This record gives sequence, structure tokens and C-alpha cells, in this order.
Amino acid sequence: MSSQALSLIEGESDLIANMANISALIKENLGFHWVGFYLVKEGELVLGPFQGPVACTRITHGKGVCGTAWAEARTIVVDDVENFPGHIACSALSRSEIVVPMKNENGVVVAVLDIDSSEIADLSSTDQTYLERIVGYLMNKERELNAS
Repeated sequence: MSSQALSLIEGESDLIANMANISALIKENLGFHWVGFYLVKEGELVLGPFQGPVACTRITHGKGVCGTAWAEARTIVVDDVENFPGHIACSALSRSEIVVPMKNENGVVVAVLDIDSSEIADLSSTDQTYLERIVGYLMNKERELNAS
């Protein structure tokens, strides 16, 4: 799937369009409950392109899994969201979650990829590796475009 992600973004310069296609690619191929992006805007995470049921629109820095991944600038995998302190329940069907931060060339988090599964402990270190790779493709594309 990572080669398919790379080919999807190769010819497109718009980050939002690429996020939309990546969300659809992951959702269609892996069947997770919710797949999408939150972008850092004016000191909070704001809902971006996604696939799945309606979602929380804004998330505060350090709150929930997304806000914590943003604050700590690291990927967080949660086997059971009910055991995560401060979890924000956008959907009662979400049981496990992974959030991958997207960092610019200065290491600043500019967005996060958020994936929710309806199954407990459904996200593995293998998922983490591939999702971090896909996020890397998106950020490398942005760096290329900003350099030209």
C-alpha cells in the first residue's frame, strides 16, 4: 500500500488533496472505522480530510490521543481507548487508535494522521511503520514544493 500512496501523491501538489486520497486509500484497503487528518491551525487541531463517520472538529493541544501525539511529537498507539487518560470519544465505536504526527523540516508538528479501529488492539507496530512511511511521503512532497 505504501507504493500506491507514493504514486497517488507523486503528481499532485496540493496537501489537502493528497490527504484526502491517502485517507481514502487507507480506509478502503484496511477497513478501519475512521481515517483522517487534523491540521494545526491557530493553536489547535482542526479537522481535515477524512473517511468515516462525523468526527470531532477541534482538539486542544495535549488533549486526547491526537492532542497528546501533537504535544509529544511522537506516534501513539492505543490498544484500548477506554484506558487512555483523557480520551476524546468522537465515536462510541472506536476501540483502538493510532495517531502519527506530521512534522515539517524544523521538526514542528503541522498535522496528525488519526486512525480509529472498532476492534481492541487492532493496530500493530507494522501498521505504525507503514503509516509513518506514508506520512513521510506527504511531508517530503511538501518540502519539495516549498523548496522550489
